[in-house]
Amino acid sequence: MANVSVAAEWQLLYNRYYRKPEIYPMQWKHIDLNRNKVAAAPFGGPIAVIRDDSKIVQLYAESALRKLRIFNSAGVQISETVWKHPGGRLVGMAWTDDQTLICVVQDGTVFRYNVHAELQEPNISMGKECFEQNVVECVFWGNGMVCITEANQLFCISDFKNPNPCKLADPNLDEYPLCVAVIEPQYTMSGNVEVLLGVNDHVLLVEEDGVQQLGVGVGPLQKMVVSRNGKLLASFTHDGRLLVISTDFSKIIFEYSCESALPPDQLAWCGMDSVLLYWDDMLLMVGPYGDPVRYLYDEPIILIPECDGVRILSNTSMEFLQRVPDSTVSIFKIGSTLPAALLYDALEHFDRRSAKADENLRLIRASLPEAVEACIDAAGHEFDVSRQRTLLRAASYGQAFCSHVQRDRFQEMCKTLRVLNAVRNTGIGIPLSIQQYKLLTAPVLIGRLINVHQHLVALMISEYLGMNQEVVIMHWACSKITASLAIPDATLLEILLDKLRLCKGISFAAVAAHADKNARRKLAAMLVEHESRSSKQVPLLLSIGEEDTALTKATESGDTDLIYLVLFHIWQKRPALEYFGMIQARPLARDLFISYARCYKHEFLKDFFLSTGQLQDVAFLLWKESWELGKNPMASKGSPLHGPRIKIIEKAQSLFSETKEHTFESKAAEEHAKLIRIQHELEVTTKQAIFVDSSISDTIRTCIVLGNHRAAMKVKTEFKVSEKRWYWLKVFALATIRDWDALEKFSKEKRPPIGYRPFVEACIDADEKGEALKYIPKLTDPRERAESYARIGMAKEAADAASQAKDGELLGRLKLTFAQNAAASSIFDTLRDRLGVA
Repeated sequence: MANVSVAAEWQLLYNRYYRKPEIYPMQWKHIDLNRNKVAAAPFGGPIAVIRDDSKIVQLYAESALRKLRIFNSAGVQISETVWKHPGGRLVGMAWTDDQTLICVVQDGTVFRYNVHAELQEPNISMGKECFEQNVVECVFWGNGMVCITEANQLFCISDFKNPNPCKLADPNLDEYPLCVAVIEPQYTMSGNVEVLLGVNDHVLLVEEDGVQQLGVGVGPLQKMVVSRNGKLLASFTHDGRLLVISTDFSKIIFEYSCESALPPDQLAWCGMDSVLLYWDDMLLMVGPYGDPVRYLYDEPIILIPECDGVRILSNTSMEFLQRVPDSTVSIFKIGSTLPAALLYDALEHFDRRSAKADENLRLIRASLPEAVEACIDAAGHEFDVSRQRTLLRAASYGQAFCSHVQRDRFQEMCKTLRVLNAVRNTGIGIPLSIQQYKLLTAPVLIGRLINVHQHLVALMISEYLGMNQEVVIMHWACSKITASLAIPDATLLEILLDKLRLCKGISFAAVAAHADKNARRKLAAMLVEHESRSSKQVPLLLSIGEEDTALTKATESGDTDLIYLVLFHIWQKRPALEYFGMIQARPLARDLFISYARCYKHEFLKDFFLSTGQLQDVAFLLWKESWELGKNPMASKGSPLHGPRIKIIEKAQSLFSETKEHTFESKAAEEHAKLIRIQHELEVTTKQAIFVDSSISDTIRTCIVLGNHRAAMKVKTEFKVSEKRWYWLKVFALATIRDWDALEKFSKEKRPPIGYRPFVEACIDADEKGEALKYIPKLTDPRERAESYARIGMAKEAADAASQAKDGELLGRLKLTFAQNAAASSIFDTLRDRLGVA
């Protein structure tokens, strides 16, 4: 009998059954669909209702102000707001995929609302041309829209997430098109939206870059609608025929002649198997074969296409027209003897304790796994909870006698049905079918639940399905802060922490940022204290003005990037002395500041060192600045830049002198300034930029090379250059300019304190052996004489000098020096034998 009662509600369209159960009696009051514009979101989404300003309607006990009201699918009001926008009549209204309500007025302005009837800024304009021409009609799809103006021009927004209005190609129409349909970008070859316009006996396909003529002779078409997969077009002709055509108009799939040539008010696809036509009091369902099915209505309805059927909204109810699933047909079809039907029947006999149950199971033992699967699948497609339970019991009963069945499938279906039944509740009003739920996915469903502030249900579903609960709790916390302006910060903090601690690793910083955005700065500061991740905590502390705490947290984390972030932020906002005081107490922050400022902010670093009494560090900075100034390409040829440079060095010397520990640096800076002054004078005198930044030795050597012996002597005297150093410098300087007479004269002034060996080396290095012979005999050490003679190739003289030294090792080295000369080598062998040294 149960099978009879279930199947009695079905309608047969050729060989396929359809059913139209009532999902909800509508909870709203005094809503007449005839008097209102209505926009219903797919996937059991919200319904937007506003009084139709294009109609003259009688006002009962209601305000003359138009209100935009948003309900769930059961007619429970979610929100409302007064409509007071300029721009003319409301032309079109629809929901996007992310449940944003799009409202388009005559002047081309697009207003966007969320489910709480809150206006989303900014508004979108379709452009000046659209504004001047006035919008007449809008066609929407998932996240886009096409509108038509009075001048028969088409404008498009392909994605409301990135709204960039554009004009499509001009169709060059003299009259307004008879009907309009859109093929979504995801189903077109070009990836752009294609608009179909019914014009005379053909259809125009309009894109952004061109217009094509299609389907000549199929029209005139009065109504068109594209299937969900973008491949088929259902259309109603002027002579009352329903045509289903491929969207490229290559072939007619099927044709049906209606009783009336009056075009239907609404035309919609019911899945992919049939087309619905609605006139004033009748809904006609037409399939490719067989007689159509008629449904009569005494009240207006709205057709809401879904992926697996059509929801039918009326003033009093919400129904769902869908094709009956094959698994349900196999069980409940009248007279069915399929395994699933016998299993369901066996459960009824079992409940009555009838032996017939065992008989049924014996009949279907070989097909028991398929019967169990059919019962599970049929349970998933049911909206009636008691029927779901009975079908699942039948599946469970069959599983007890079957070892080859996927038991996980039963558990998964139970989970899915619990979720679906929870959201189908009237208070939530999301009547998803199982197919819609699979297409939508659980994360998106949870997102929609939290958007309508059904946080508890969303949290329970997340926990039940083993999903991350952070998104739900975060959204709840932010919503709680927004709605709790009257609750003190400390009390609200306890309420929030009680829930936020449920989820480990949750971002307190994000909630604190929301609190700060809602002018709850104290609450934000208290919340951010609980944030464990410094990378999120520190930037928020800065944004709410807690610079001291931010610097402390950053230094505790040891993250140099975070410390620099805080340092630069405070640098811009605090006076210098206050800033210096903050970083001085924190060694890591201070050291990082000094490292940065040494490279880029010398002046600011000098102020810091002066404020902390670190005079020696200021002096070192000044000294470094003097060197940087010396690298300036303008600092040459007696440039006046040397004056400021000397002053900088003298200032550094003054600062060094104030500290006992830096006596050496003070003296060095003093002499450095003196040397640069002398070098500057020499460059001015000689007009050669070759002195500044050279050493004392190089300065003396350069003066001698240039013949300015007086200047060289002055440098020697000023810097107390030792006699030995003076002699070394002058000897090699005179040898460089090959002034051998001056060198000889210099050697005779007095006995050189460095001896005569430097004179010899200077002459030999200049390849002047004759000049070297003047000084070699004056060498007192026979070893030095022997080596010097050997360097200029005089073997005999070298041997004579070596004989005086009686050094076998020396003789060995000299022999190697003359290895290429056999005669010379024999001299040293003979000498070694004679002296008897090894």
